[in-house]
Amino acid sequence: MNSFIYSSDNKRYHTLAYHNKITFGEKIFKAVVDAGFSCPNKDGTKGTGGCIFCSGGSGYFTNSSTIPVKIQLENELERIRRKNPNAKAIAYFQANTNTYADVKKLREIYMPVLSLDSIKGISIATRADCLSDEIIDFLYELSQKTYLTVELGMQSVHEKTLSFINRGYNHKIFLEGYEKLRKYGIRICVHIINGLPFESIDDMIETARQTAELYPDAVKIQLLHIIKDTVLEKLYYNKVFQAMSMEDYIRTVVSQLEYLPPSVVIERITGDGDKSKLIAPGWSTNKIAVLGGIDKLQAQLDSFQGKLFKAAPKKSQKNVF
Repeated sequence: MNSFIYSSDNKRYHTLAYHNKITFGEKIFKAVVDAGFSCPNKDGTKGTGGCIFCSGGSGYFTNSSTIPVKIQLENELERIRRKNPNAKAIAYFQANTNTYADVKKLREIYMPVLSLDSIKGISIATRADCLSDEIIDFLYELSQKTYLTVELGMQSVHEKTLSFINRGYNHKIFLEGYEKLRKYGIRICVHIINGLPFESIDDMIETARQTAELYPDAVKIQLLHIIKDTVLEKLYYNKVFQAMSMEDYIRTVVSQLEYLPPSVVIERITGDGDKSKLIAPGWSTNKIAVLGGIDKLQAQLDSFQGKLFKAAPKKSQKNVF
């Protein structure tokens, strides 16, 4: 019988639904927002074209950035409440790099969100190379006023991979940005991607193992989606690499979870791509089958999140809260 302590529904990993119920006392949804930010890897500052898998800044489900943020959030709440009356939500700033502006602009975008009663927190997706000291100070201020999460796209710990996908900065810079946030006690969610070109399952597990050493507050595990009109699409059709199979993905995720600390919230364990633009893998659209496959394999192996986790030395944990 499963006795994983961060679960109330027999899951063997620390789900976001469980975390939200414990934190807020109720189910919380994500209201996605496009605030019109750009990205230094697209505007020429660090590069052009963005990461090779990028399509529109990953804001697949956002409203138009021409719509004011507060109206976008009201629209999202209306959409969510069609099925869930009186629902509360986290404002998720998803598209592009959401700290890529001066602090004055950030204040104009984020501070008005605090006045919306149905918005219980803010989640900001950004890059580790867009966290100046002034921006960190502002994020800390924001974290004192609302439930703030900063989502950092690590993707992989392997430098060859980071270079190939054109992320625009190395892993050392990611770690520096991460530590800045950790120093101020800001909640951090780290993104990793499975199925990146030329990575083995062992490589992906190593990414999870090193992520565990950071002891983030949360992790999002994402499958690499091959989307129309991206560099990745061309590489796929030219047979430079193959899309990951569902069996390999499930096996990899189950292994990765074993290395992650049990207290780390798994905010995503698969991903939702834009079906109208998805090239491959086709199986990724069957989210129920993927989730069920993870649950089944964990049960078969008596596997659970943190099974192989070993606590980091005290020096590495000094800023953990």
